[in-house]
Amino acid sequence: MTLTVKDVAWMQAIHPDYPMELVDGNIIVMSPSGYESEEVGTEFARQLGNWVRPRRLGRVTGSSAGFILPNQNLRAPDVSFVLARRLKQSTEDYLELLPDLIVEVKSKTDSLEKLQAKIQEFISLGTQIGILIDPQARTIEVYRADRTERLQDGDILTLPDLLPGWELPVSEIWAPIFED
Repeated sequence: MTLTVKDVAWMQAIHPDYPMELVDGNIIVMSPSGYESEEVGTEFARQLGNWVRPRRLGRVTGSSAGFILPNQNLRAPDVSFVLARRLKQSTEDYLELLPDLIVEVKSKTDSLEKLQAKIQEFISLGTQIGILIDPQARTIEVYRADRTERLQDGDILTLPDLLPGWELPVSEIWAPIFED
C-alpha cells in the first residue's frame, strides 16, 4: 500500500507528538534527536536567521517544517532556508517547493549514509545546497550538484552562490562547555 501526503497529515493529526516524513510511499516516524545535535542545529539556524532576516533575504525554519518534494515525498530537514523571492508569505500548510538550502545534523542514532541519501535526494531534485553537520566528528560537509566540500574547526563556512557575504566560523556552532 502506497501512502500519500494526505495520509501523513491524517496520522499527524492523530499523533501530533510524533514527527513524520513520507518517503517512497512509507511513513517514517522520526525519533527525538539527542540534546547536542538539537543544540547544534538550533545554533546553526540562529546564526543563519540572524543574518538573513534583517536583510529580508528569505525564511529559515527548523525541523518541523515539511516540504512536499516533486517526487511526492514529504521531508523535513533539521534546518531549511527558502529565498524571499520564492516564498513571499508563510503558510500553515506543507510547502510544495524545494528549499534553497537544507541542513541535517547527525545525532547519536542517525546513520551517516541515510542522512547523505536524504541530502542527495534534495540536491538531485533541485535544492542548491545541502549541509551535513556531524557534531561528534566536528565536521561540516557542504553538498552541491557538482561537488562536495568538507570543513572542520578553523574553517569558515561561506555560501557565496546563495548567500553572498555570509560567513560562519565552523567552531561557533558546536555546543559550548561551561566551566565553573
